[in-house]
Amino acid sequence: QVQLVESGGGLVHSGGSLRLSCAASGRTFSSYAMGWFRQAPGKEREFVTAISRSGSTTYYTDSVKGRFTISRDNVKNTVYLQMNSLKPEDTAVYYCAARESTWSGVWHTINEYDYWGQGTQVTVSS
Repeated sequence: QVQLVESGGGLVHSGGSLRLSCAASGRTFSSYAMGWFRQAPGKEREFVTAISRSGSTTYYTDSVKGRFTISRDNVKNTVYLQMNSLKPEDTAVYYCAARESTWSGVWHTINEYDYWGQGTQVTVSS
């Protein structure tokens, strides 16, 4: 089992940047593919980006391509989400998620992840 704790959220102006972190504890972090999801008020949770267990493969939803970057440090047991050129529509609670994986794949649906953090609020003002 793995425990996930997000941090780094906050309030930023449109066009600004934030970097979210998700620290993992428990079993071997490098055995887990990781993902970031977000949920805006009144909306369903949606996929943002994912990274394979080794970090060699990444995948982004279209709305964040070119603005967000996912990365991981398997020594520090942490996955990051660098968010640039933020827009008001990026406002949401951001969650990291993990699923144990035996190969370098990425997953992009909620049901494919087994472990979730508590979320961190990102608010982008116009």
